[in-house]
Amino acid sequence: MLRTITIGSCVSVQGIFIKDMPDGRIAVKVDDTVYAGMPVIRKS
Repeated sequence: MLRTITIGSCVSVQGIFIKDMPDGRIAVKVDDTVYAGMPVIRKS
């Protein structure tokens, strides 16, 4: 499943969900790199 995270104040990354972390961040994988950041909340 694709998820979007923010890293810092203005960088967003979208990749395949890897795992939830205890501090509220999530990890996503883009190609061979894993990024961790805060998930972007969906608005409906």
